[in-house]
Order: sequence, then C-alpha cells, then structure tokens
Amino acid sequence: MKKVSYFLMLCIFIQCQPKETQKETPKTNTSKTDKTIKVSSKIATLSLAEANRLSALPLHCMQEEYPNKLNQTIGGEKDLQSPKVLHPAFYGCFDWHSSVHGHWSLVSLLKQFPKLENSAEIRVKLAENISKENIEIEILYFKGKFNKSFERTYGWAWLLKLAEELHTWNDPLARELETNLQPLTDIIVQGYLDFLPKLSYPIRVGEHTNTAFGLTFAYDYAKTVNHIALKSLIEQRAKDFYMVDANCPITWEPSGFDFLSPCLEEADIMRRVLGKDEFKTWLQAFLPQLADKDFQMAQGKVSDRTDGKLVHLDGVNFSRAWCLYGIANEFPEYAHLKNIANQHINYSLPSIVDDNYEGTHWLGSFAIYALNTAANVQVD
Repeated sequence: MKKVSYFLMLCIFIQCQPKETQKETPKTNTSKTDKTIKVSSKIATLSLAEANRLSALPLHCMQEEYPNKLNQTIGGEKDLQSPKVLHPAFYGCFDWHSSVHGHWSLVSLLKQFPKLENSAEIRVKLAENISKENIEIEILYFKGKFNKSFERTYGWAWLLKLAEELHTWNDPLARELETNLQPLTDIIVQGYLDFLPKLSYPIRVGEHTNTAFGLTFAYDYAKTVNHIALKSLIEQRAKDFYMVDANCPITWEPSGFDFLSPCLEEADIMRRVLGKDEFKTWLQAFLPQLADKDFQMAQGKVSDRTDGKLVHLDGVNFSRAWCLYGIANEFPEYAHLKNIANQHINYSLPSIVDDNYEGTHWLGSFAIYALNTAANVQVD
C-alpha cells in the first residue's frame, strides 16, 4: 500500500512541475518530399524572373499528349480516340481543364510581361492550338450525346477565364484567338444558362465541382464582356444558394485532397454579387473570425508532392490566398488577412518545380492567379 501511495505522490509531483522543466519528445518530420519552409509575411510579387519560371510549366506541357486523363464517357468505338484527336486545342497538360488554364497562364503572363522569355514560341503555340479548325472539333465534342456535362463547371469556369483574358488583351494575336474561341465560349455560356436554373443545391466541396468557384470565374467573364443574362443569373443563384449561410466550419478545412476552400470560395462569389455594406454584414455572420486581427490559418501541408492528389494542398494555399486578398483589398478593416495570404503563397510557391509533373501541369496557373490578385492589394 505504501508503494502505491508513493507512486501516486510521484505522479502528482511530476504533473505539477512547470512546463519548461518537462521534456518533450522532439517531433520528427517523416516526409521525404516536404522540407521545412520558412514562412514570411512579406507580400508576394510576380516579377519577370518568376513569370519566366512559371511560364515554362504550361509551355512545356501544352503540346505534350501523354500522360493524359480524358474523363470521358464512352458512347461507342468512335469515342476511342487519342487525346489530340478528341481535343486538338486542349489536349496537353494531363487533362482538358489543366490545358485550358495553362493557356490562360501564358496569355496572362504575355499581357503583363511582353519581354517574357520564349514569347515568340508561346505565341506560335497559342496560335497553333487555338485555331478555328481546332475549336470546331472541340465544339463537336461538347455537342456529343454523352458530353453535355463534360468539365461542368470547373473546366467551364477556366474556359471563360481564358476568354476574358483574351478579351482584355490589346494585341492582334488576342483578337485572332478570341474570335477563334468565341463559338466554344458561347457554348459554355449557354451551358451555364441551362444548368444553373436546374441546380437545386450548391456543391460544397474543395475540388473541381465546387459551385462557388464555378460561379466566380463565370461572373467575372459576364461582367467584363457585359453579358447581362449570365451576370444576372449568377447573382440570383449565388444569393439563392448562400445568402442565409452562417458560421461556416472553416476549422474543418482543408480536407485531404482539397485545392479549393469551400468557405472562402463562397465568400469570394458573395463579395462579387453583394453590395459592400451587404457583404460585410453577410461575412460577419458567415465567417465572424476573419474580423479578428489575431486570426490565423495554417497553410495546407503537403506530405508528398509526387502524389497527384496530396499535392492538391499546394493549390488550396494559392486559392485561399486569392480569396483573402480579394477581401483585404476591398475592406481596410480586413487588411490583416494579407499576411495570411502572403504566408500561404510563400509556403507553396518555392515548391512548384519542373521535375514534379503531378503538380506542375496545373499549379502554375493557381500561383499566377494568386500573384495577380496580390498585385491589387494595397501595401500598408
């Protein structure tokens, strides 16, 4: 009995010691690919050197047919064709949507940096891929019996982002490419007009089918080209889906394969469709913690960048950043969110390297869009 009492007293004594006297077992980083990266709150910028580095990623894969993920429904033997035959415009960079936003990346970078390295090669490849003849074949695919929902709405959104980027680029090549792309752009717009009235519930996930993301880029396009019907429909549907939402569980994020934040993507579309005062009221109910000057959000940690799904978390860092920058840029009381956005970009940007195809075939686009959004943020 005395031995038991002595043991209990010893345990109590140990537990009562100051924390600094207790030794903790050091944590070991077992990841083979994710090195410790020092995170800085310094604002990220898209320099010419960074633009050259990022442009090399889609330039390398935009006419690289394999490996390829077609994501198609086979309706018969005629559908068993190579990626380049089925999608002569957007067959590279592993899948259709990644090819589309790879093309967007190159257009965006050429607009900002006319002296971009390999600009001549980029122009040639853009003209080769987005030709009138190639787009006509892409249209035939979308008109196929089993392809009505192909790339809905993630690929649709990026196609409209590409169309918007061409529309706002003052360059003869842009006019040629925009004209060639326009018939496919019209099909995508009509797809939204047909689909959104039938969608009873939004899709709240962190991957391709996220409804809020699909609405956001489409709304940008509609606003830029003054497509009243599409703009009005998205405004109404966004309010239908999200207006009464409150207390989004952002602490549940990210899920293991997320490259989008369900909470922040929702805020991103509502920031666009609501007036400023209305949005601030809505955001206070939806994500009240964002108003706290001490609010923090850890970056999505990537354990293995050779895994095509796990590397999605680099994407969530970039997409979170552009959503946070958007809020911080419009509302000075949320300026503290810039630091969180910077930290997210600075964690993942150094890891986009050209020897990791699982990430490089698409992550450059996310980095560029985040950096473009960062450029609009006012520095304190």
